[in-house]
Amino acid sequence: MAKIVIFLLSLQHMTNLFHFKTTFSRNVFLPGLIVLLSLSIVCALFPDATESALQSTQKAIYENLHWSYSLLVTFFLIFQLALAFSKMGNIRLGADNSEPQYGFFSWIAMLFAAGMGIGLMYYGVAEPMSHYVEPALPATTVNPAKDAQLATFFHWGLHAWGIFGVMGLILAYFSFRYKLPLAVRSGLYPLLRDRINGPIGDVVDVFTLVSTFFGIATSLSLGVVQLNAGLVHLGILSERSLLFQSIIIVIVTAAAIASALAGLNKGVKRLSELNLLMTIVLTVFILVLGPTTFLFSAFSEGIGNYINQFADLSFKTFAFEKDGRAWFTNWTVMYWAWWISWAPFVGLFIARISRGRTIREYILAVLFVPSLFIFLWMTVFGNGAIWIDQNQAAGALSKLAGNADILLFAFFEQFPFATPLCVLALIMVVVFFITSADSGILVMNSIASGNKPNTPNWQNAFWGILLAIISISLLSAGGINSLQTMTLVTALPFGLIMLMLCICLFKALRTDELYRSSKIPYGSRSWDGKRWRERLQQILTFSQKQDIVRFFSEKVRPAFEELKAELAQNGIDAYILEGKRGKFSLELNIPTAQIRNFRYGVAAEKQSVSDYLVEDDNTPDVETGFQYIPVTYYSDGRSGNDIQYLSREEIIADVLREYERYLSIISDDEKAMVFIDKDTL
Repeated sequence: MAKIVIFLLSLQHMTNLFHFKTTFSRNVFLPGLIVLLSLSIVCALFPDATESALQSTQKAIYENLHWSYSLLVTFFLIFQLALAFSKMGNIRLGADNSEPQYGFFSWIAMLFAAGMGIGLMYYGVAEPMSHYVEPALPATTVNPAKDAQLATFFHWGLHAWGIFGVMGLILAYFSFRYKLPLAVRSGLYPLLRDRINGPIGDVVDVFTLVSTFFGIATSLSLGVVQLNAGLVHLGILSERSLLFQSIIIVIVTAAAIASALAGLNKGVKRLSELNLLMTIVLTVFILVLGPTTFLFSAFSEGIGNYINQFADLSFKTFAFEKDGRAWFTNWTVMYWAWWISWAPFVGLFIARISRGRTIREYILAVLFVPSLFIFLWMTVFGNGAIWIDQNQAAGALSKLAGNADILLFAFFEQFPFATPLCVLALIMVVVFFITSADSGILVMNSIASGNKPNTPNWQNAFWGILLAIISISLLSAGGINSLQTMTLVTALPFGLIMLMLCICLFKALRTDELYRSSKIPYGSRSWDGKRWRERLQQILTFSQKQDIVRFFSEKVRPAFEELKAELAQNGIDAYILEGKRGKFSLELNIPTAQIRNFRYGVAAEKQSVSDYLVEDDNTPDVETGFQYIPVTYYSDGRSGNDIQYLSREEIIADVLREYERYLSIISDDEKAMVFIDKDTL
């Protein structure tokens, strides 16, 4: 450990010596790099012992806290749907007049490629086939193919994208709306305020950096293994070995670095669009050459079955079916942990490309568009493989259910043009590999740099090279499984952090909605600009007790007295009542026999003053942390208005407006019911 620290300090010294431009945040970059290297070395030198300890920890968490994963993930999904269909859904991720940075197709392509690209290629056939061969409850399974489709939809659908979506939403909102850094620490702003820039924020960012790095490293190992297997299947390589896998990592990482250096608008965007187009072409090809009618029917029925079983799936923990508990922890809990561990990376990337969209548009698109496409993909490849296994291959594919590396290519062998299909699949794996790696490189550089703009190119290259070196080292030492288990173990505590972030987001959105719905002060709506110096002094004064007493004595009481005298001349008795709503209150009351009295009252409400205003040097002086506001109240119980800026004549005019309204209502038989005095009936 000491040698690692000395190396990093010497690296920092060399950077200063040779005047390398860097935007790395020392409080995040150096601790994060120390943790990355330390954990990688431990996993590489002691793979068996590390994996054994981590497996025991993972088993204990999964067995005792499996229910918490279901509740957390389902909450994230329900939380977003509630936001989407509320008034808060109209809030934009940015200024109110901002426009989306990317077109819809490019946006969907990028978030799709970064989110689940390699996983779709690896598990598209393998997972449905695995559930078909080994269902959760074999004794009670009536239709294993249908249940396999349902389980796959569940693991890759709305719940998965709900995890990614909520993290991206939190980051995008606080970055583009509050102008905070695009970092997980920013989501804690409503709770910590300026302390997010201190040690707590640094620890959160270091955790995010490490989680992102290891999540990418372990996930990309799937792509390397599948690429190696596919190249062997096509006869391009002679065997699956560490040498070939290392060469693949070097080549793909070099391409990813080049793409990252090209930036979001060129490299990542274009590769993502290319991959989505290839995905569509491959899907259409299998649809046309495969059992087309069956696949469309299975897709339709699968959607219906998913909707019908949605609530049960969301909360099911196999509490009463012990035989399915192992399946639940090995599949569902593992997936929820895996998606949570990927949430910082995918969420940060989705946030970067989502500026300008409304919260409603963001949530509905992120949840439903990728999910529907994934449902189609899993139906075409998963159900297609099961149908071929049952009707053409005589069980040959189900025998390979445990060999996910080669299963996709074995599936393509059942079609015409098998070799071109395998080549296209390999190209897609490579591009998915690159798009996941390049977006990951950009995200890691952003975290380590505190989201500073115009970072030097060598920093992106640094993360790509480090990713390649550690991945190769762990593959050679057999430590990649330990790293994967470690990533899954840390998912639960990060899930709890995400829960806290959701609470902070709701608090901020509620404040935002209150601000957006706030109107111009009542007394200023019809103000003609006269006596503006007097009005300025009123605006700059935060009323204390002496100010509110003066307002009542100089404006409210004279207005009521003048009105009372004028009403008396017209044969109408009126009374001025004091103290009806507290010590500082006055009410003009016009009594009637069968109808509620007309009341126009003014009461002082005590309101707190924000600490931001109290502590700022360039805002009006505030003597205490609160002020008194004169607010009206009426006969019908309506919420009143703040009249602190009204003059005596304007208060009289306001009373007459309310009295005119009162008389117009009671003159109508139907409307008068509102004001009937029930005590006189």
